[in-house]
Amino acid sequence: MDFLKAEFGHGDVKLLKRETLFQGFFRFDAVEYRHRLYKGGWSDPVRREILIRPEAVGAVLYDPENDLVGLVEQIRPGAIGNNTSPWCLEVVAGMVEPGEDIDQVVYREMEEETGVKPSSIEYICHYMASPGGCTEKLHVYCALAELKGLDGGVSGLDTEGEDIRLLVIPAKQVFGELYGGRFNNAATMIALQWLQVNRKRLRDFKDPCKAP
Repeated sequence: MDFLKAEFGHGDVKLLKRETLFQGFFRFDAVEYRHRLYKGGWSDPVRREILIRPEAVGAVLYDPENDLVGLVEQIRPGAIGNNTSPWCLEVVAGMVEPGEDIDQVVYREMEEETGVKPSSIEYICHYMASPGGCTEKLHVYCALAELKGLDGGVSGLDTEGEDIRLLVIPAKQVFGELYGGRFNNAATMIALQWLQVNRKRLRDFKDPCKAP
């Protein structure tokens, strides 16, 4: 059995109804659908509520010359009441605007959230944040830049209520605390795990990809 090929596709789902329940900073839709069953035939109608979000980009900063990792810290409302802190340590991230090239979002968000202009970027992967109830797809990158002396800078757009601090941390320290609970979101964990595997290659070649 080829597990890389899904048993069913888009033609095996019948969308019966869609309605927007709420439109604010985020949008929520309700969908009703039927789908083919593994045992044969079709399911009864299923109703689910979905958070509608555009594609997004997340990028970890890395300085191969000095072996430093750059992450940002900011308050996240979904983490209020979390057992650590509402201020989360994350990769630089942002949503893709209509018609915007995904690679260019990395450079835009780096400028807005850190003031750093990467020398080059490398695509890692994409994944769906929570396909059981959200449409968001995230594209994960590594961005190379010189980070020495940049720790503690504060950036962000006032128009979006952003208050973002750049933290520059020795890679050895980051990887030593990778599973300690401070890195508590998927994009950051994926980017850091990839960086841990590819760190030697990036240090050996310094600048493996071209900036646009």
